[in-house]
Amino acid sequence: MSGAAGRRIFAAVAALVAVAGLLTGCTRSIDGRAVAEGAGGGGRSAEFTKLLTECDAVSDEQIAETVGAAAVFRGFFGAICRWDGDGPTGVVKVTFNWFETGTLDNERSAGEELGYTVENTTVEGRRALQMRRPGDPLSCGISAGASTTGIFGWWVQYTAGGADPCEAAATLARLTLNLSS
Repeated sequence: MSGAAGRRIFAAVAALVAVAGLLTGCTRSIDGRAVAEGAGGGGRSAEFTKLLTECDAVSDEQIAETVGAAAVFRGFFGAICRWDGDGPTGVVKVTFNWFETGTLDNERSAGEELGYTVENTTVEGRRALQMRRPGDPLSCGISAGASTTGIFGWWVQYTAGGADPCEAAATLARLTLNLSS
């Protein structure tokens, strides 16, 4: 066998070994249930089906008015959206979350695990949860079922006094349900 033929055979064998390694090295099992794109339970609500537009469910002006701020300034946007506002008593922080496949039972478990006070309530006739952090009377969160499936929540935190944070969070939740139904 010539040197060129030996190099070709060696190259062919090396290529087969590499392909075999790729085929066996790249396989793995993933636990869970496959869900088709768009079938994650988000329903048909136009407010909650457009990527990264969930944060527009309530306008910046409505948020500012609800929390008593002159204006709010948008921060991070994604599954969790954040705003900062400047009110007469100081800074107010507002957070919105939406989880397409979330449940209120999971929210309750997470809140209780964090040591929050979790109470049942309703928003627009829907089952909801009100949560408070221990020793922090200036913050409060409301989580409720979305207009179809999944959950959303609002958290309002005043830094130096202000309106009732639970009422502000509940108002934002009502506005969300009014816009997404």
